[in-house]
Amino acid sequence: MTRYITSRIGQALLVLWAAFTISFVLLQAMPGDAVLIKFQNPEYGLSPEQLADIRAAYAADGTVLTQYLHTAGRFLVGDFGYSLQAGVAVSAQLATNLPPTVRLAGFAFVVAVLIALLLAVLANIQGFGRLRGIIQSVPSLFVSVPTFWLGIMLIQIFSFRLRLVPVINPGPWEGLILPVLAVAVPISAPLAQILLRNIDQVKTRPFVAVARAKGASHAGVLWRHVAKNAILPVLTVGGVLFGELLAGAVITETVFGLNGIGSLTEQAVNFQDVAVLQAIVVLSAAAFVTINLLVDLLYPILDPRLKAKPETAR
Repeated sequence: MTRYITSRIGQALLVLWAAFTISFVLLQAMPGDAVLIKFQNPEYGLSPEQLADIRAAYAADGTVLTQYLHTAGRFLVGDFGYSLQAGVAVSAQLATNLPPTVRLAGFAFVVAVLIALLLAVLANIQGFGRLRGIIQSVPSLFVSVPTFWLGIMLIQIFSFRLRLVPVINPGPWEGLILPVLAVAVPISAPLAQILLRNIDQVKTRPFVAVARAKGASHAGVLWRHVAKNAILPVLTVGGVLFGELLAGAVITETVFGLNGIGSLTEQAVNFQDVAVLQAIVVLSAAAFVTINLLVDLLYPILDPRLKAKPETAR
C-alpha cells in the first residue's frame, strides 16, 4: 500500500512539473513584450532607466533558462509574482477570485452527481420500463448542449420570462442557482452514461442472480449488490470531470458576470499578464492532480481486491 501511495504521489508531482514547464514555454513564446506593452505608454512618463529597472524586477531581460529557474524558485515557495495589469501580488488576486469558482464548481458537481443518480434510479425502477429508452437518451441530449447556450436559455426562461431567479444584483446564493445548473447539466451526462452502462453490466453477473434466487427484492439487489459494484468506475470519471469544471469556468462566469478564475483568466489573456496566466495554469493542474490522486487513493479502500493485489504478488 505504501508503494502504491508513493507511486501515485510521484506521478502527481511529475504532472505538476510538466504543467509548469509547458505553460512557461508556451507563455514565453507569446508574441510581444508584456512589460513594454504595460509600461511604455507615454502617460506613465517612465524613463528608459526606470523601464530597465522594471524589466529587471520581472526578470524579463534574462535568458529563457534564467527566467525558468527564477519563476520555478518563486513557485516553490508560493510566490507567484506580481500582476502587470493590476500591479498587485498574483496570490492576492487568486485569493479573491478563487473562492467563487470553487463554490460554483463544488455545487455544480454535487448537482451533476444527483442528476446522474436520479436518471440511473429512474431507468432501473420497476414500472418505468416503458420510459427506460427515453431516460437513457437524456444524457446524450445533455452532453450535446453547449454551456454558453444553456446559460443564456436559463437566463431567458427563469430570469426574464418567469422572473423566478434574478440575475441583476442577485443575492450570494441566488446568483449561484442558474450558473450551477448551466455547469451541472453537461457534466451530469457522462456520469449518467457510465453509471447506466455499469449497472446493466453488473446486473448480468452471477452473484446478482444468486441474490435474486435467495429471495432478495429488486430494490434490495439494486442497492446492496449492483450499485456498490457499478459506482467504482464512475469515481475516476468524476475526478476528471471535477477537474474540468475549473477549465469551464471561463465561459460560465462570462455569461453570468461572475468574478472568479474565469474572469481573471480573460483579463490576463487580454493584457498578456504572463504571471497570472501561469499561476492559473499551475493552480488548475494542481486541483486536477489532487482530485485524481484522492480518487486513486480511495479505490483500494472501496475495493479491497485492489489492496490485496500487492500482497498476493509478494
